[in-house]
Amino acid sequence: MKLAVMQPYLFPYIGYFQLIYAADLFLIYDDVAYIKQGYINRNSIMSANGATRFTIPVPGASSNKLISELAFSSDVTKVLKTIEQSYSKASYFEDVFPMIRGALELEERSIATVCQKSFEDIFSYLGIDKQFKKTSHLEYDRSTSARDRLIALCHQFSANCYINAPGGRKLYVKQNFAEKGIDLKFVDLLPLEYSQGAEEFVPNLSIIDMLMNCSPDLVIEHMERYELG
Repeated sequence: MKLAVMQPYLFPYIGYFQLIYAADLFLIYDDVAYIKQGYINRNSIMSANGATRFTIPVPGASSNKLISELAFSSDVTKVLKTIEQSYSKASYFEDVFPMIRGALELEERSIATVCQKSFEDIFSYLGIDKQFKKTSHLEYDRSTSARDRLIALCHQFSANCYINAPGGRKLYVKQNFAEKGIDLKFVDLLPLEYSQGAEEFVPNLSIIDMLMNCSPDLVIEHMERYELG
């Protein structure tokens, strides 16, 4: 069984979804410290003026708090308007915008819940069944190192393969996981392009951009453009 674990991000880029796609079970890592100025509550889309950042406030945000202790603001009117204005003429706007609105207007505002809702809806839209759990809902030893916590989570779900984002190469050593019976893999995004309606392709925008401009089948093709190493 292949396991992946990552902090919840707001409509992240395709590489994040490749991590989910490559795993049998995806754990939303919400019992770790909130990262300010990161991608937990913001991302970028393509507007008439080029790549544009959108942000949803997180009241009381602090790196001294766990992600599970924080919630998104319910004021998403500006963000939804920005997305609508940017993509109202996109090929798949009518299918995708209601899905984005449904996640952003979710009554339960906890960060992990809103992000999980968006992940589930996107994979459902693509016709792909994926399993998600929040680490804050699990019983395991949180006092150990980051590496040992991940190993413990693998053992809890009998996972013999742990898949990490490429940045994990700076943090984790394959041998340390192998000694615990786990094959550590890293998912690497392969080059890809699609029509954005712009003169020059801008990579690594929010998944919103790809969903608006590509058919579900093409999104899946792009999602499969990765290597495990």
